[in-house]
Amino acid sequence: MTDILGVDTGTKRPDRLAILLPLLESDPGNLALLADAAEAALDLREAGIAGDLLDRYAAISPLPSREANLAGLAALQMRQFDRAAEIFATLFAGGAKDNALRFNLAWAQANLKNFEQALEVLDDDSARELPQAAMLRVQLLHQLADFDGAGDAARDYILRHPDHRGLMAAVSVLALDIDDEALAEACAARAGEHPDALTTMGTLALGHERATEAVDLFDQALAANPDLPRAWVGLGLAKMLTGETASAAADIDRGANLFGDHLGSWIAAGWAHFVAGDTATSRARFDAAMALDPNFAETHGSLAVLDLLGGDIAEATRRSDIALRLDRKCYSAALAKSLIAASGGDHATAQRIFDHAARTPIGDSGRTIGQALAKMGLGIT
Repeated sequence: MTDILGVDTGTKRPDRLAILLPLLESDPGNLALLADAAEAALDLREAGIAGDLLDRYAAISPLPSREANLAGLAALQMRQFDRAAEIFATLFAGGAKDNALRFNLAWAQANLKNFEQALEVLDDDSARELPQAAMLRVQLLHQLADFDGAGDAARDYILRHPDHRGLMAAVSVLALDIDDEALAEACAARAGEHPDALTTMGTLALGHERATEAVDLFDQALAANPDLPRAWVGLGLAKMLTGETASAAADIDRGANLFGDHLGSWIAAGWAHFVAGDTATSRARFDAAMALDPNFAETHGSLAVLDLLGGDIAEATRRSDIALRLDRKCYSAALAKSLIAASGGDHATAQRIFDHAARTPIGDSGRTIGQALAKMGLGIT
């Protein structure tokens, strides 16, 4: 039996570990044997066995730097990121500064969402030497919204590490956010079946109105990694374009919850529920965006449209004014203002105008207003 990494997880063990474990039974306090067996277990990705062996070592004598590093690797494999970060930080403070250690410490910190601390450790030299460090450094700069720094670094690193699929996938995601479609497409193509790359290709297909193709790409990405928020939101938006409005809203909700603080995904979720006919949940999603940031124009504009359609012309006017002060190009606020003007402030007339407009495709895309608003929420125009 093998795991997803192709490692044998059955009872048969590689010769090295099979030889060392019986030796330890007859000489359980042999520190060299304990360390070698722990290393052999890690090679097999048997992190639990490695950790137990190193605990036995530590009970006899403090772990030297080599054995402490093995303990940190075991903690990483077991996703015990607090323990891994503590071990690697101690080694780092003690003077161990090699790039592999920097990457391991940064990886542990990143998984703890300590992004700034991770970036402080993972310097440019590490990224230039190790492709996995280059991948993580791009992701950290992206996460911290240093788009210029991330873009400059990414363009350098992909030349240095042209065959690393993880790096290419990470750059493809970044490229979407810095509006470099050519870079996104090129890197995604070189990343193969990496789920982030599939998500990028799905997003590009969605942006060009190829909804069926986008659904297939997002499905493939989520089959490989079900915790990709971009893929869930993208899948929901693609489903909206194919008319699957009920499941679309649920998919976008899942993506918004995985993102947590991504305003656009909550706006997209709100419009998805609106298109599905659930105005109450739509408002709740817009309220969630408002709680995250009261200065996002599209949130005020989206609520203005709901207020208008609910009969509160005064509140719709107030909210749309706020939205346009925040962003004079706010699409939802402009929609609210145009409905107010066209209806002469009459709620029933505004509702009729909107109902007609909502059924009318925009331009040559075939999108309705609700679908367009949902896509704009994620920044896909």
